[in-house]
Amino acid sequence: MNNKLKWLIAVVLLSFLGWYFLLKQSDYTITFKVNAATGTISQGIMEWTAIQTKNQNEIYTVIEKRNFDFIKQRMKKGNEELEYTWNMKSINDSITNVSVGIKDLNHSYYNKLTALPFVPSKFKTEQINKIKSFKTGLEDHIGNFKIRIDGEKSSKEIYVAYISLKSSMQEKAQTMIGYDAEIVGYLDRNKIKIIGFRPYLEVTNWDQDKEIVSFNYCFPIPKNTKYVPDDNVKFKIIPAIKGLQATYYGNYRTSDRAWFTLLDYAKQRNIKLANKPLEHFLANPFNGGDDLSWETQIILPFE
Repeated sequence: MNNKLKWLIAVVLLSFLGWYFLLKQSDYTITFKVNAATGTISQGIMEWTAIQTKNQNEIYTVIEKRNFDFIKQRMKKGNEELEYTWNMKSINDSITNVSVGIKDLNHSYYNKLTALPFVPSKFKTEQINKIKSFKTGLEDHIGNFKIRIDGEKSSKEIYVAYISLKSSMQEKAQTMIGYDAEIVGYLDRNKIKIIGFRPYLEVTNWDQDKEIVSFNYCFPIPKNTKYVPDDNVKFKIIPAIKGLQATYYGNYRTSDRAWFTLLDYAKQRNIKLANKPLEHFLANPFNGGDDLSWETQIILPFE
């Protein structure tokens, strides 16, 4: 082996070690694939960390979040302090690749040294088991609903009585239920017929960073209905809209999983959508039954 080759090998080795120990952001990275949209996984991460806080006394803080495909968190538990960097990349209409970079802020060099392939370590074993637990819980959740992409569709113009509400994405169904008696009570008191008793949810603003939605909870009524003044209940026309539609089967609490699926579907095809979903609930949850029998049509309008 001549001197030039030796120097080349030495430079490459030193460069790799310098990158690995000084520049590489994570001590260990775990990757896996999930049959779900990026937003569904992002929501799953936030809900999982809330459970970890409750059950394991792990305190998570979001350091950075971009859309639904990147989350950086810091976790503290006693003297332990770790960073989790989640990257979600949609591969196709149904599969998302998830990469989790994990860094122990107190023992990073040691963890990198022992994170070599086929070399077991306490840190690596604990993190693999932890992420496996998350993946199992996520897959169980995904089994609780079904989504069918219907493609390009148009909604019908409808005349509705509505009440304007605002909540986190996780609490929109509970918020609707909480105000159901108010709007239904108004319609009942004033002897206003509800057409079909299949309500709509019309999103007027969706703050994706804060995961807050402003929306109108609507009931279809006859167009010639006389308005009786009320502080909260109003009447309006929801115009016909054209966009991408999906049919969601499952509990209304997680119908936003279809929103995420439509967004990923559109992104794959360079379709521009307005972030104002219109949901039409075709089943009455108060009648009970299997959640998978609850059908919702969801359309995201084109920009």
